[in-house]
Amino acid sequence: MRIDKFLKVSRILKRRSVAASACDSSRVSVGGKTVKPAYRVKTGDIVTVEFGNRKVVFEVKSLNEKASKEEAGTLYEIKEEI
Repeated sequence: MRIDKFLKVSRILKRRSVAASACDSSRVSVGGKTVKPAYRVKTGDIVTVEFGNRKVVFEVKSLNEKASKEEAGTLYEIKEEI
């Protein structure tokens, strides 16, 4: 699954266009490397997303393109919030 779609489906970011914009402005990284919106995220990836002066680090637990609102929280596990 693309990283921009994962961020939207997991409800970390509200819209896919916002997720793509965050990737394009180097605010999303996987394993310490900045990624483009088309990056294929895999289970076990460590993702860092920067929100202004905040930073969230999480691990991808599962991939589900049609996750419901209730299932969204099970797609990832937050490791660190700064």
